[in-house]
Amino acid sequence: MQFKWKLIALTGTMVQFLTYASAQQQPTTETARLSAQEAVAYALTHQYAVRNAKLEELYTIARNKEVSGLALPQVSASGTFQDNPIIQKQLIDASNFDPNVPKGTLVPFAFGLKFNAAGTVNINQTLFDPSVLVALQARRTLEDLARKGVQKSEIDVKTEVYKAYYNVVAADKALAILDETTQRIRKTLDETKEIYKNGLVEKLDVDRLVVQYNNIQSEVVRIRNLREVGLAALKFQMGMPMRQPLELADSLGNNVLKADIQETTGFNYNDRIEYQLMQAQKKTQEYNLKRYRMEALPSLSAFGQGGASRQTNSFDFFQSQMWYGYVSWGLNLNIPIFSGMQRRRRVDQAMIDLKQADLEIENIKNVIDLDQVNSATNLRNNITTLENQEENMQLAKDVHATTMIKYREGVGSSLEVITAETQLLEAQNNYFTALFNVIVSRIEYMKAYGKL
Repeated sequence: MQFKWKLIALTGTMVQFLTYASAQQQPTTETARLSAQEAVAYALTHQYAVRNAKLEELYTIARNKEVSGLALPQVSASGTFQDNPIIQKQLIDASNFDPNVPKGTLVPFAFGLKFNAAGTVNINQTLFDPSVLVALQARRTLEDLARKGVQKSEIDVKTEVYKAYYNVVAADKALAILDETTQRIRKTLDETKEIYKNGLVEKLDVDRLVVQYNNIQSEVVRIRNLREVGLAALKFQMGMPMRQPLELADSLGNNVLKADIQETTGFNYNDRIEYQLMQAQKKTQEYNLKRYRMEALPSLSAFGQGGASRQTNSFDFFQSQMWYGYVSWGLNLNIPIFSGMQRRRRVDQAMIDLKQADLEIENIKNVIDLDQVNSATNLRNNITTLENQEENMQLAKDVHATTMIKYREGVGSSLEVITAETQLLEAQNNYFTALFNVIVSRIEYMKAYGKL
């Protein structure tokens, strides 16, 4: 009954998911405004990989129900009807029936009647079968393996959605800063044009600022294009239709990105889904080895058969004439004696598979250790780089502000303004890059320590 209710519950859930996902394939004109957590929740419902993993889990449960049926009685029924327009005859010695007939007198004799009908019910029940026993024991492990496959798909989807989401958020922050830069240069350009009209600066000064302004505009276009591509990638990772309008509700806070790292507190390898998967796969290999070893044991089953038949020369089966019934039952014992060493070779192969599973578990532990070292180191380095670039950007802003004051007071040149503006833009670009690197490295860090 436990498997039945699991199957019903998961089937109902998947039907709900698929129905909702199908409805979502028709994009609405209403803009969806989602936080990062809401985007992940949407992806866990709509993303193809997760939905497919859930179907795989349903498939495993259905297979387990099939295995459970092997331990239940197998009942079948059959019925036959036969019409014999010409009944086959055989020659018999009539002297066997009549002593007065000379020996060797052969006469044709028909065995059977024109119409024959029979109905049979067969019942088979496995009493002891090693392969069925092991299959029943392995059901929970196989379900657990399928469930962990769903969890791994969900973690992979979370990782990609978080990366894509904050990539767009970083682009939004870059556009906000570039918008301030554009307004600042536009204001400087307008002031320089007025000064040029008064003959206090050369046209070369105006042209330099125009070039700088155009460069900033090109950078804004480039970032906007990157944002559009990033938004499309986010929708893809979420399983959202491309035509669905989407806005992001979250913003970036440096304090959260630069939070303290505590990677060594209470970590267990079981926190990583990859390690759990390896453990479950090893358990299936152990059951496989057990199954091959138990093939040397005999199997026992019970069978029963019952039916009724009738023969007649006239088609009167629906009348009340007599049907003759029969019943039989018994036991079937199968004892394996010699299989050409095939069972021994299957056991050897299963033992090798089990040893390989142990090696894979040992290797995944090393891979996890390496992931943790790399992710923690990269996160620390990227946080340090972000802090440096943030400081550089602030210094570049101060230099630019001082340069603008000197320029407005007539003691600075337009070349100094352009140089300061270029340095500020470069510092901003470096800051954007460092910011995105911290985002990615923090997500990888959380995944390495099983925190997603």
